[in-house]
Amino acid sequence: MKVSIITTCKNSESTIEDTIRSVLSQDHPNIEYIIIDGGSTDGTLEIINKYHDRISILISEPDAGFYHAINKGISLATGDIIGNLNSDDFYPSQNIISQVVSAFSNNAIEAVYGDLHYVDKNNTHKIIRNWQAGQYKEGLFLKGWMPPHPTFFVKKDIYKKYGVFNTELKSAADYEIMLRFIHKHKIKIAYLPQVLVKMRVGGKSNVTVINRIKANLEDRKAWKANGLRPRFLTLFLKPLLKLSQYWK
Repeated sequence: MKVSIITTCKNSESTIEDTIRSVLSQDHPNIEYIIIDGGSTDGTLEIINKYHDRISILISEPDAGFYHAINKGISLATGDIIGNLNSDDFYPSQNIISQVVSAFSNNAIEAVYGDLHYVDKNNTHKIIRNWQAGQYKEGLFLKGWMPPHPTFFVKKDIYKKYGVFNTELKSAADYEIMLRFIHKHKIKIAYLPQVLVKMRVGGKSNVTVINRIKANLEDRKAWKANGLRPRFLTLFLKPLLKLSQYWK
């Protein structure tokens, strides 16, 4: 199976090389690597161009935001499976993609996800938080569950069938697309019980308590966008109880 990996970036010179190397070192033989740059003005493009002969598509131009850039990458992707790897994230081993592809060997499976480590931005061996997603059971979104989006690999046909990222949402667009695919349309998913991605701390939606609360309010918009009504526990009490996980 052909796998398209999309990396979006802008002024990411301090981390982009780790991201690129982790993709190019994968042992799966059929990877299409797409980089969507938002018009970087630092050394990001110089670093990317070091690997130009192994990057399938590179676009560098202003865009309308993070999720607009991802949608641009999805529209260009020709793989059977699509994954997103942000410019401050990386795969922890060389066999991540091959294991993901193996999980798709059951033709009924339409998406695969796994676990994620938040790591220190300077010392990536230091784990700040272990996000163990666990096995999905129908209805878990009503209890505040969601898989780590960077570990979420989806068949391209699902994007064609159910749409791409909702760019009207802010930090909740990744939550909304998983809610739409898994909870609303009940696609068939498989869980890989291992760390698929390492993410440097400092993400936009979890850097502070206030931002985390704002993100939870954005999650409510995600439910409304799909004509769904979550329980009060889902959007307010459960996320607040989880806040402490971000500062372990």
